[in-house]
Parts: sequence; C-alpha cells; structure tokens
Amino acid sequence: MTAPLPCLIPDWPGLPANVGALATVRAGGVSQGPYGDGQGGGGLNLGTHVGDEPAHVAANRARLAGILPSEPAWLSQVHGVAVADAASLHGGVPDADASVATQVGAVCVVMTADCLPVLFSSHDGRVVAAAHAGWRGLANGVLRRTVENMRAQGATDILAWLGPAIGPQQFEVGQDVLQAFRDGARDAAERQVLSGAFAAIAGKPGKYLADIYALARTMLLRDGVAQVAGGDYCTVSDATQFYSYRRDGVTGRQASLIWRK
Repeated sequence: MTAPLPCLIPDWPGLPANVGALATVRAGGVSQGPYGDGQGGGGLNLGTHVGDEPAHVAANRARLAGILPSEPAWLSQVHGVAVADAASLHGGVPDADASVATQVGAVCVVMTADCLPVLFSSHDGRVVAAAHAGWRGLANGVLRRTVENMRAQGATDILAWLGPAIGPQQFEVGQDVLQAFRDGARDAAERQVLSGAFAAIAGKPGKYLADIYALARTMLLRDGVAQVAGGDYCTVSDATQFYSYRRDGVTGRQASLIWRK
C-alpha cells in the first residue's frame, strides 16, 4: 500500500467546506540528491525546470495527482502578473504567475522555493485562485490582478492564505527592493507601512531584512482582502520540510494548491 503523501493542510479560518487546499513538502517523492527530502530519502520535487531527472518529476507529479480531483493546472512562472484560467489550459503551460478557477475539480497550483504562494477563495467557495508572489510580482501587482480576476468571476468577499515562504529573519534584500515598494505606494501613509516591513541590517549599508508576509498583507488589504491567514513558516530555516533556493541554490520546488470540491 502506498503511504499517504505528506503535505500541509492550511490552518485557514473561514475556508468554505466546498474548497480543498494543501501545500506539499519536500518529502514523499522519488527525487534524489539536492532534490531529495534532505534526510537521505526521496524528495517530492515538482519542478521540471530545476535540473532533476524528468522521470522523477513525472513520478512525483503523478503521486500528487493521485490525491487531487484532477491534474493541476501547471504554469510557467516568470515573476510576472498574468493570471490564467485553470480550467482552460487542457495540458498547455502558459507563462503566468496565477490562476483562477470556478469549475468544480479544476486545480490551481503555484510552485515555490522561497517565493510566497498565496491561495484565495471567495467566501462562498465558488471562485478560487493561487498566485506566485516573489518580490517583483508582489511589487508589480500580481495579487491585485488575481483579486480583480476573481471579482470578474463573481467573487465578493475574498479570503487569502499565505503559504510557506522565506521568513523575515532570512530575506536579505537591497535598496532596489525597498524602493520598488515605496514607488508603488498609493500615498504617504501606505509608503510608511510598506517601508516598515524592511529592517536595516547593522553594518550593511543599503541592506535590509524584508518581511514578505507583512508586505503581502498590506497589498491584500489595499485590494480589499482583510481576512488573511498563514504566514507562519520559513522555507530557508526549515530544511526538514521545505526546498529553499536561497539556502541551497540547486534544489526542488514545492507546490501550493486549491480547488472547488
């Protein structure tokens, strides 16, 4: 008998009963070496673009699909703001960093290894979405574009969950990242709030520790999404559970997924 696939079930108050969501971890697959589970066993690397054996990635994706209502709507993530329709891909892999679904059984998915995955659901569970938010996508509005797309599909009240990403004690960035968020602020008050998510690093002029979870919460609140859960993990610090590009360089990708039941 195949062992159950290890995964994280979001602690997400208010998530409708007709919505399923999970995030994978690095254990539970067949990938080896830097794509393994970090404990000498097989890893569940889901990325086809990171140098892993294609057969291993295919086997890992098959294991994941076995616990889902359908094959996930995989994306070619480019740190942009494009939003795809998860139900219309039909095996295609578009350049997009988010997807939305209204059809029962269509699975939205994003892959990460330090960037922030954000899952969304309308309050009634009729519209769901997933977005990949690295700092560029976050600053450029990928969450706003996702929320706008959901509302165009009929969503009113929207809930969000912040999945496993690089934590605020590990995300060292330069002045350019701070400036990107300052430049995108709507007014002085928002600029001050966004700037508060960056802590100057003593002895490193122009370097900051950024809190990507706090940045995402601010951006979501701007877009009318106040019910936000998650933001409890650090992919860099937790090598047992998560792949991390910043920690390891050559590594795998985990996934965050959501669907209507």
